[in-house]
Amino acid sequence: MQQLLMIEDDARLAQMVGEYLERSGYSVTHAIDAKAGLALLQDPPAASADLVILDLMLPDMDGLEVCRRIRALPGDQGQVPVLMLTAKGDPMDRIVGLELGADDYLPKPFEPRELLARIRAVLRRRIEGPQPAAKLMRFGTLEIDRDARTVVVGGTACELTSYQFDLLITLAERAGRVLTRDQIMEAVRGRELEAFDRSIDVHMGRIRAAIEADPKNPKRILTVRGVGYVFAKQQD
Repeated sequence: MQQLLMIEDDARLAQMVGEYLERSGYSVTHAIDAKAGLALLQDPPAASADLVILDLMLPDMDGLEVCRRIRALPGDQGQVPVLMLTAKGDPMDRIVGLELGADDYLPKPFEPRELLARIRAVLRRRIEGPQPAAKLMRFGTLEIDRDARTVVVGGTACELTSYQFDLLITLAERAGRVLTRDQIMEAVRGRELEAFDRSIDVHMGRIRAAIEADPKNPKRILTVRGVGYVFAKQQD
């Protein structure tokens, strides 16, 4: 059974959502604040959490800071997928959350069914079965191993979230072809969820920071103004 850790100060909401997710086949551990959540992430049984549901507005610490601290944890704990809940309407909060390493976000109020769909989507991206056609892809000094889900540039490993790796694969598999944001989101997430298209720009910036020699003057992932992005066939 997959383990979920929910860091949420609204006890009533946490109970309702927790019961719904448990009926859907998940084990849910609830932390009432940031301190408790971070502590649980470093101690059994929540240390083995498969996903963290993180409220942006917590009484003892900003949720964005919690996300930052989660990503700073050693080993697998620091790579656990994070789904951010936010009551704020400002898209910038969501952008910052994605920049800090959140895998997805969901504004409050939300339908439990949508939360469940997003959890399943994030976990599906993270825990994928073997890809029959998966091979090592090389573009100059850039190497993408779809089986190992690793990216190496010039012999140096690059740190990408699961979602960012999927975005990179989506572009690399279609090298030379211009893709709109909608096409990219459809390829990575499917049509089941409404996506926030500016989040693609945030993730692309993170990918460029990881794989480009000069992220401000990219040579691998190019922006086509008014359209989307293209992965350059010729690199280095």
